[in-house]
Amino acid sequence: MLDSGVGGLTVAKEIFRQLPAESVVYFGDTAHMPYGPRSPDQVRGFVYEIIDFLETQEIKALIIACNAATAAGLDYYAARVDIPLLGVIEPAVRTALKQTRTGKVGVIGTTGTIRSGAYEHAFRRLAPEVQLSSRACPLFVLIVENGLIESPEAEGVTREYLGPLLEEGIDTLILGCTHYPLMSSVIQKVIGPGIKLISSAEETAREARMILSRKNLLCRENTKPRHRFFVSGPAKPFENLAATLLGSSPKTYQVILPW
Repeated sequence: MLDSGVGGLTVAKEIFRQLPAESVVYFGDTAHMPYGPRSPDQVRGFVYEIIDFLETQEIKALIIACNAATAAGLDYYAARVDIPLLGVIEPAVRTALKQTRTGKVGVIGTTGTIRSGAYEHAFRRLAPEVQLSSRACPLFVLIVENGLIESPEAEGVTREYLGPLLEEGIDTLILGCTHYPLMSSVIQKVIGPGIKLISSAEETAREARMILSRKNLLCRENTKPRHRFFVSGPAKPFENLAATLLGSSPKTYQVILPW
């Protein structure tokens, strides 16, 4: 799986839980994060290079564990691989549809993800009657990657970003970036307990299990997994943030790709 940084670890953690026998090869493009402000062409260029690297690791399926990368073009990546490919947008949309009571759903994401209209397209296809309110929250990724989640500034930024969505009367909020679940405590504090937060991680892992099972690619239950972690930037900052999320500090290797 790949992400622009540590956010995709929210998906990896759920894969560890639901598919404990599977080995995960994770690539965080920390040298180029955040992807949100970048153009779709530039994001796709980064993703192509990462896919080429991951395919040297004998992978059997690929998860684009990044909303901005998924929004930039899942179909483009599918044309480059002949293994199962899964993004994180539609799993989140399907989960939100199960949870909303009023049909008023909010989605927050990076500038690139919101600008792409990927969530609007998914809702129009799956449930055109839903009233969707979107909001870009570009500073959230920087807050997470710099370890500032518990700071007063983080709460202030969150209140500023989410105020307009609360005025829309949403009852469900999609965290449209895999970094955002790491801020779920401050987000829930700001929006209150009556609004359901939706992360794509659980549903993405569930769909990955279904796909692997359907293609007879699941490992045997007693298989011991061998996880590998790679980043394009310095390894130590990633290891420190990963330790907070995963409960242990994974050995991580820096890979310099020909960008």
